[in-house]
Amino acid sequence: QVQVVESGGGVVQAGGSLRLSCTTSRTTFSINAAGWYRQAPGKQRELVAGISSEGSTNYADSVKGRFTISRDNAKNTVYLQMNSLKPEDTAVYYCNANLKINNAYVENYWGQGTQVTVSS
Repeated sequence: QVQVVESGGGVVQAGGSLRLSCTTSRTTFSINAAGWYRQAPGKQRELVAGISSEGSTNYADSVKGRFTISRDNAKNTVYLQMNSLKPEDTAVYYCNANLKINNAYVENYWGQGTQVTVSS
């Protein structure tokens, strides 16, 4: 059994920064493509940023210029650097990842989520 594990959430003042990390619980499972999603209370889960296996990225309009998704394949980790945070960024952030073993696709997994709270 493998899990996708997020970390790095917390409470920050508006204008501040946080960096989220996403990795797997077992190193034999590596991350192929991945995305960060968020869900605020009473709202639907939305895609924040995605990154392909080759490193191509895409962003929601609401975070362009403020958030950066990246990956470190040696550490099997995907990051979300969040700068200039706003109260409306407050949400539970989830990592979604396609995992592979020896370049063979295994399955898509969701992490448990990490809370990000931005105070005004």
